[in-house]
Amino acid sequence: MAGRITDAQRRRRLVSRHGLVTATRPYDAGTAALDVVSLHATDPASVYLSVWARVDGVTHDDIDRALYDDRSIVKHMAMRRTVWGVPASMLAVVQAAASDDIATRQRRGLAREIVKAGVSDDGEAWVARAEEAALTLLAETGPASGRELSKRLPILQAKVRYGNGRWAQTLGVTTRLTTILSASGRVTRARPGGPWHDRQPRWVLMSHWAPSTAAEQTIPADQARARLADAYLRRFGPATLDDVVWWTGWTLTQTRAALLDCAAVEVRLDHDPPGFVAADDPDVGAADDDAGDASDDERSVVLLPSLDPTTMGWKHRDWYLGAHRVRLFDTYGNAGPTIWHAGRVIGGWAQVPGGEVVVHLLEPVGTDIAEIVDAEAARLTRWLGGTMVRPSFPTPLQRELAGA
Repeated sequence: MAGRITDAQRRRRLVSRHGLVTATRPYDAGTAALDVVSLHATDPASVYLSVWARVDGVTHDDIDRALYDDRSIVKHMAMRRTVWGVPASMLAVVQAAASDDIATRQRRGLAREIVKAGVSDDGEAWVARAEEAALTLLAETGPASGRELSKRLPILQAKVRYGNGRWAQTLGVTTRLTTILSASGRVTRARPGGPWHDRQPRWVLMSHWAPSTAAEQTIPADQARARLADAYLRRFGPATLDDVVWWTGWTLTQTRAALLDCAAVEVRLDHDPPGFVAADDPDVGAADDDAGDASDDERSVVLLPSLDPTTMGWKHRDWYLGAHRVRLFDTYGNAGPTIWHAGRVIGGWAQVPGGEVVVHLLEPVGTDIAEIVDAEAARLTRWLGGTMVRPSFPTPLQRELAGA
């Protein structure tokens, strides 16, 4: 092993590398996404709130521009079968490293369900026809919602039954099909038909939305995994083997090969199993007092939204989360809204009816830090302007604060 990185060093690296302090704040939404490799986008509002937390003075229009005009961030089905706001410069890497495998698995799964439901004796051929029908329609009409696709394409009106007994339900196939098309890089999410936090996507051909990206040469999967592992370690390292497996959704074999291929360096950690950093990481072997480059991290206070990539970035979280996991995560491991100070989670926040952001600290802090927390909550309340943002995965503290 090359050396040791302490928990204190990890926290300083986190706030510096994720743009959570003044010294390293990104200047626009695209840079904010690169600072954390990609932004979580399962909740459309999370992209906006993650950027708000990092970019001083950013407006809703600024983020709209990055997503829908400049398209420096593209929503894409990627790691862990999750929707991400991927920097355009990373799309080809993410596609080959993660999305292609997801598309393959989802395509096979839907084919089996189609046969099981009696829709077709040849599930693979049926899925291929459905994909081409959807792509042809989008080429003719431009952006369309899943409901519009289903209404206009008879093949997408098929139903599949899931579960047994009282838990059985019959569902349409459009969502499954758009997941496949998104993971395969053939479609993406365009500007929604409603407000900025609208959850109903409108689908568009990737070749129309980001033609330069769609035309990029395919990267071999093993090379892409090495490049993605390196990008992750540069922003999130040190990370344990379990952390990398969890964040990427790769198999253990794929993860070990990617770490080897990117020449990751193994380091000792305070409590977790050994971790890995990028090959040229400057902090390996540095004294604790020398690590990190954020001059004001001790006063940093940040309100991050549900599913923010910083909160969700590791499987082993005690070094920044402490004893707060039960209050701030749901039972499936989805993070709720959090309050951070100097690289540690110290509380959570929510909105009450009317739109006000309310906060709750889970551990003692000084009066000066508490005042900054209150000021940040007031600033976010103003930025939201009465818009209610409801997380897809409510957590215990968020429910308590919201009065749910």
